[in-house]
Amino acid sequence: MSPRTTLATTIRVLEQLRRDRRTLAMVFFVAPALLTLFKYIFANQPQTFNRIGAPMIGLFPLIMMFLITSIAMLRERTTGTLERLMSLPLGKLDLLLGYGLAFATLAALQGGVTGLVGFGALDIHTAGPDWGVVLLAVANALLGMALGLFLSAFARSEFQAVQFMPALLFPQVLLSGLLIPRERMPHALQIVSDALPVTYAYDALAKITADNTDGRFWLDAVIVLAAIALALMLGAATLKRRTA
Repeated sequence: MSPRTTLATTIRVLEQLRRDRRTLAMVFFVAPALLTLFKYIFANQPQTFNRIGAPMIGLFPLIMMFLITSIAMLRERTTGTLERLMSLPLGKLDLLLGYGLAFATLAALQGGVTGLVGFGALDIHTAGPDWGVVLLAVANALLGMALGLFLSAFARSEFQAVQFMPALLFPQVLLSGLLIPRERMPHALQIVSDALPVTYAYDALAKITADNTDGRFWLDAVIVLAAIALALMLGAATLKRRTA
């Protein structure tokens, strides 16, 4: 592993993202706009919005970063950029960490912007610390990034990459407990949700917004971090080195 090579990869990816206006719009405008839309949808039910608003600050970056990362990584694969890089004396760890640091920077910016809009402009209140929600938002964005890096290997077009959202990500959000408490779901769905990383991401958010950072909260946080690490390792396994 070479820190210089890793940093060079990070800078290259960030430069590409900086020139992509669609990506920047999704990072800085889409999540805050969706949060604002929910604010007005529940204008006559402020308690409902306040209950789900804070967790959504943490979930929107996950969804957005999943989409951005999977499409960006798919472009690297389909345009031959990734293949050319893998033909060089460049370690997989350098390459993966370079991509990871670039998207992690983007994830931190998105989590910060979404939190600023939610707690500032939209006046969302929580019993727990606002900074804790923003920190979890960044962690969830990293989870979305890691899943996007991994699943991009199974897509052949941007359309297929987008299809992973309704197929794999939205069901996790629906089963996480955001819309209905998990204990009120059928037992079979509870079992399925127990195996999904977004369940623990949402549960951690729900607990910190209620200022209930008990042992289960820390277990949720560890599971989310483990899911990030596992997805990154699986993503590294999909990188094939060309031997030409």
